[in-house]
Amino acid sequence: MAADQYNNMRTEEIEKALSKRKQPSSPVQIRFKTRPALKGLFLHTKDYEELSQKNLWRIVSEMNIDIYRQSGDENLARIFNGTEFTKLEMI
Repeated sequence: MAADQYNNMRTEEIEKALSKRKQPSSPVQIRFKTRPALKGLFLHTKDYEELSQKNLWRIVSEMNIDIYRQSGDENLARIFNGTEFTKLEMI
């Protein structure tokens, strides 16, 4: 494995990567240190600023994105710690 796969992503790196998306509602491929990668949608909720300062991110996984887009139900999201991310890829 490449050495960069073990780097923790900081809040600034995650926000910079997310700002490069062509569509804010586009899913992102998220690679983790200790779990399989997943595709997900980062949510910009009322507590976004508070969570991002702690490097926590509310993400709807790929299998729930369509349901979320129809319902807007934020309970479909899980909170992930950005220090577990190794890479974000725009899809």
